[in-house]
This record gives sequence, structure tokens and C-alpha cells, in this order.
Amino acid sequence: MAFASLPRAQPLLARLSGPRRGARARTMAPPRCLALELPGCTLAHLAVGAGAADACPDPRAAALLGGPGRSFSLCVPVAPGGDCAARVRAARLHQRLLRQLRAGPLRGCQLHRLLSYCPGGGPGAVQRGVLLRDPGDSPDTRRALLALLDAHVEAPRPRLGEFVGGPRRELWHFAWEPQDGQGWRQGGPEPVARAPEPALHPVVPDLPGSGVFPDRESARAVLEACTPFIPEARAVLDLVDQCPKQAQKGKFPVVVIEGLDATGKTTVTQSVSESLKAVLLKSPPACISQWRKLFDDEPTIIRRAFYSLGNYIVASEIAKESTKSPVIVDRYWHSTATYTIATEVSGGPQHLPPARHPVYQWPRDLLKPDLVLLLSLGPEERARRLQGRGLERTQEEAELEANSVFRQKVEVSYQRMENPGCHVLDASPSREEVLRRVLSLIQNNCN
Repeated sequence: MAFASLPRAQPLLARLSGPRRGARARTMAPPRCLALELPGCTLAHLAVGAGAADACPDPRAAALLGGPGRSFSLCVPVAPGGDCAARVRAARLHQRLLRQLRAGPLRGCQLHRLLSYCPGGGPGAVQRGVLLRDPGDSPDTRRALLALLDAHVEAPRPRLGEFVGGPRRELWHFAWEPQDGQGWRQGGPEPVARAPEPALHPVVPDLPGSGVFPDRESARAVLEACTPFIPEARAVLDLVDQCPKQAQKGKFPVVVIEGLDATGKTTVTQSVSESLKAVLLKSPPACISQWRKLFDDEPTIIRRAFYSLGNYIVASEIAKESTKSPVIVDRYWHSTATYTIATEVSGGPQHLPPARHPVYQWPRDLLKPDLVLLLSLGPEERARRLQGRGLERTQEEAELEANSVFRQKVEVSYQRMENPGCHVLDASPSREEVLRRVLSLIQNNCN
């Protein structure tokens, strides 16, 4: 590969003496913004471009992005309003880039979650990316990143930027641009400054298209786009297409039991179903569970489409069984939604959508249960119960144990679900006491 001249830090800083006038002259368009996850799961919102020239820098971002060391942004573009196939391709590329950044010559660099967005851009306007920080400022890092870009020639092609700190702790951004197959050149400097925090996390408008699907067809479109490279997606779609469009509940009660790993959910669901002589169903259902690990290795948009469609298959089973007996369901839509929200919304619980936001509402075409119970357990007791279980867990379930912030986001999202909401039940007493309380709640809410 023919590399363009790779400027050093000092010559770059010399070029930053007066770019502001030219920056304003180039365009009056509002700057694009970045949401950068900082240590401690806080977010810094940054504006990049001409409109940021006169704004104050963010000292937290300056400390991370400026010297010593060097930082790079790597984002995957998605055209606003792009079709489902384009969103799927972008998500898979983002996941592949993360895996490549954690290996080879770049594995010693620090990675931070990064989103690129246009304020008020609406659904599809968010680009997912990563900030890569090289504390040692090695020239090999830049070369490895440009080589990585050379390996991705098909759309969507990742976009690489480089941050440089000025003498007064100001920040500048340089975009790397391809030169018609003749290597790469570094564009002119763009100022980087603090941006106002949006009322909602920038990814929230995107959630109905990236995992908290409002209806069956939205999830179905995602797996349809996956059929060229995931043959099992067609098998899942064939099973979904055999289900009624709008499954209707029978005369017997339907109770969903939710809860994190080690809250006793499996024991409770089995005990309750035996006590009520009820049918016990699980989501995802047995007919697609053999593909669960396959889809768990895919990015959120594909993984959650699989689980969402599993809920619709379960709904058809609920409709049939609830005409004959009570039905107990081990996880359902609330799990799908809460894990999506907790995964996709960067930062801490304070950045989640507020209570009563539409993202917490039940899908309009999914069979609704009579009661949803959420088993709750303190983190210390959960950790004690998890020891020695040796059960195979998904990546998200493993993260629950290792990442307390992620666990808090899941728990808060569960508690904000509406229509129906969750009845939170303390699972720390004895199994007999928990079972007694569950049966009492069912009796009081399902008659």
C-alpha cells in the first residue's frame, strides 16, 4: 500500500495557528457530534466542525484525546433512512472492526465506545464506532489503522479520524481520506469542542430499528436481510410465518416470570407450573433454541431480531395452550427489550430513556400476558448463587456478573416497562416463601 506522508505531531500543531476563519468559510452547516464514553461510564458530547470553532473545549475530553499519546476515531457510516440490509451490514462491520482492534498490532490500545450523530437527526442518523487511544503514540498504530481500512473496500467503508491537542489544550480532528487507490491523505483540521447534552441519548430514536422492535414485521425484515449469509435465518422465518399474525389469548391466565441469572427463575417457574397444573413455556422456544448460540455471536440488531421473533412463536404456543390450562412463561418480551436498551445505550443508568418513554411499551401485535413477575436479588446473593453453577451463559449474561453498571441498566429498564409493567418480587427468602408469594400475586391479579 502506498501511504501518504504521515505528519508528526509538532508540524501538525504548527498548522493549527489559524484555521478558524477558513473553517467558518467552508460551511455553515451544524457540526456533527460525538458521544464518547469516558472512564466511569459518563458521557462527553463533542461537536466536530466549523460550528464548533468558538465553543469551549471539554476538559475531560481534552485529557483523554490530547497528548501525551494519540487517539483515533473509527466509525461505520449508515445513510440516514437507510434500508434494513444497510443497517445489518453496518452492524456486522462494526462488530468485525472491534474484534480486529482487540487483536494483532492494535491490541495494546485502549478502546472507548463512541457514537457519531447529528442532533435531531432521528432514526438511522447514528453511526456506531470506537475511540482507540494509543498511550505510547506509536507510528505503527496509524499505519495499522490505515492498513485495516485498506482491507475494507466494500460499502460501508469505515471512517478514520485522528485527534490532536493544541498548546492551550484545544482539540482538533483530522479525517483520513482515500486517494483513488493511491493511499490515504489527511484532511485539514476541524475544531473539536463541548456540545450540549441532548435531552435523550442519541441512540434512543434508533432503538425501534435496532432491537426494541415495535412489531413482528420490523424484526422479520432484519432476519430477511440476513438470509444471504445466515442460512438458519430462513429456517426461523419459516417457523414464524406459520404463526398467526395476531395470536389471541385463551380464557386461562398467562403469567410471565422474568429475572436475572441466579434469581431462582427456573426453580420458581417449574414450581408454579406444577402447583397450578399449568403449561410451562420458554422464550426462545425449543424449536429455535438450537440456533441460539449462533445468533448470540451476531451484533445486537440481528441477535434481538432472533429473540423478538422467538417471542412471536411463543405467543402462538400461548394462544393454543391458554385455551386449555394456565400458562407460565420463562422470559418473554421484557427480556428482549431490557437487554437491548442496556446494551445499546452507552454510559450509566442516568442515560437510559426516561420512564414512560415509548421504548418501554409492549409491541402492538404481540400477545399480552395477564401478569409479569420480576424476581429481584441483591448482587452479593446473586454472586454467591452463581458460584459453581458451571452453566453456559451468553455474552450478555456473563457481562451481568462482571459489569455492575450494565446490570443496573438492565434492572432499571425492567422496572420501567409498561403495559404491562413488572411486579417486582424479592427472591431472597426460602423457595417455599417465594412460591407462596408468587401464587398469592397470581391469585390476586389473574381472577
